[in-house]
Amino acid sequence: MEQTPEANINSTVLKKWLSLNDGELIIVGGPCSAETEEQVLQTAKLLATEIKVKILRAGIWKPRTRPNSFEGVGEKALEWLVKAGKATSLKTATEVANAEHVEACLKAGIDILWIGARSTVNPFTVQEIADAVRGTDIPVFIKNPVNPDLQLWIGAIERIAKAGIDKIAAVHRGFSWFDKTIYRNDPKWEFAIELKRYFPELAILCDPSHISGKRELVQQVSQKAIDLSMDGLMVEVHPNPDAALSDASQQITPAFFIDMLNNLVVRKTDCDDLEFTNQLLQLRKEIDGIDQELIQKLAARMQVIQKIGEYKFNNNVTVFQL
Repeated sequence: MEQTPEANINSTVLKKWLSLNDGELIIVGGPCSAETEEQVLQTAKLLATEIKVKILRAGIWKPRTRPNSFEGVGEKALEWLVKAGKATSLKTATEVANAEHVEACLKAGIDILWIGARSTVNPFTVQEIADAVRGTDIPVFIKNPVNPDLQLWIGAIERIAKAGIDKIAAVHRGFSWFDKTIYRNDPKWEFAIELKRYFPELAILCDPSHISGKRELVQQVSQKAIDLSMDGLMVEVHPNPDAALSDASQQITPAFFIDMLNNLVVRKTDCDDLEFTNQLLQLRKEIDGIDQELIQKLAARMQVIQKIGEYKFNNNVTVFQL
């Protein structure tokens, strides 16, 4: 039996807070990691030249797979991020993974927190963050868990909502998967679509950088996300991507990012043309007919399989045969 949502999510609150017009995308950009004050400020100033960009992102604490990798510069970078936000009027966002991170961000004046994929997978971690933001009105973005588990994603959203946060967005960044594909993380778009069905009013952003893993795929993935009616993008942008201290291969330059935004095709969610509506209805009827035929064929196949099983049983033959 399907569970009903334990919290009402209304992305209108978030969009109003961001001063967005109807249909306007939530655009987040910035480096994977805050490396130096100059780098953060330079990126912010370049992004601020594009009116579509509303939020500056940068990682302060970086959860890395193995030790001795660059794990972020830590709390001192919060000041850089806040300064860059004030200099450009961009909202600021960073990742938190525990209550201590949340407290440091609140004290520094960070505008938005996000929960990363490695944290979403752990309900204890999410609950710790939920308890830390309780009593505040800071917006929280929640990335999908590393593994393809929709209920974990839903649970994380519900925990933050039940803590009293009414400005929430989900971030679809793809999933770790054993099959090798062209992507770093398999997009498995059906999970984001199902989340939207579960929370119709929830804003869902796409993180094409973590899905792609390669900068040459970022634009393609971004367009796919917008074609699927996602509400915005969260993209890793660095003034010199090849020299980045983390995830260099998936970061793009500010110039490329702005050009990409201006070339995105934002399609309508519906069409009032009567001819279009009638033709679409006819095509859907054709699909229904084909589906019915397939179901009947599968049912007939299952009946034959049942007969094979009974025949083997009656002749004392194993079910499985090489």
